Amino acid sequence: MKKIYYFLLPILALSALPAQAICPICVVAVGAGLGLSEYLGIDNTIAGLWIGGLLISVSVWTITWFNQKNWSLGSKFWRNILTFILFYALTLWPLWTQGLIGYPNETLWGWDKLILGTTIGTISFVAATMWYNSIKKKHGHAYFPFQKVVMPVSTLLILSGLFYFITK
Repeated sequence: MKKIYYFLLPILALSALPAQAICPICVVAVGAGLGLSEYLGIDNTIAGLWIGGLLISVSVWTITWFNQKNWSLGSKFWRNILTFILFYALTLWPLWTQGLIGYPNETLWGWDKLILGTTIGTISFVAATMWYNSIKKKHGHAYFPFQKVVMPVSTLLILSGLFYFITK
């Protein structure tokens, strides 16, 4: 069975359509990535970092799409809050019901590792994005191409390395 996956995976990757900056398919990739990370022995805290970064990205992307379509659904504030809550709930609830969240032995600093990673990933992604926005506002431009992407992703990479050594 594994041989079929190893054969089909490169074919699927090469036949994939061009991806948008943040796409709904990424949500499915999170689930697959979490399964793969568990198979490879990657700690749930590190997987959670990337889940948090992805969830905040997809939430903001969806809110931007709502704004482009001029959908306020009554109040933009409550629509935005509901968007964040739904994305996080629709991702974390299935993980909890499947038993991936809530193991007594899977805690760090008293938090479930997946929840801790998701929280820190979300906060760090937002902080890095705000840092980029302040740099761009102050100087009128980015320092280098794709800085908007590099700053949040490199923050997640650095935190992944840090948590690798903490949880090792």
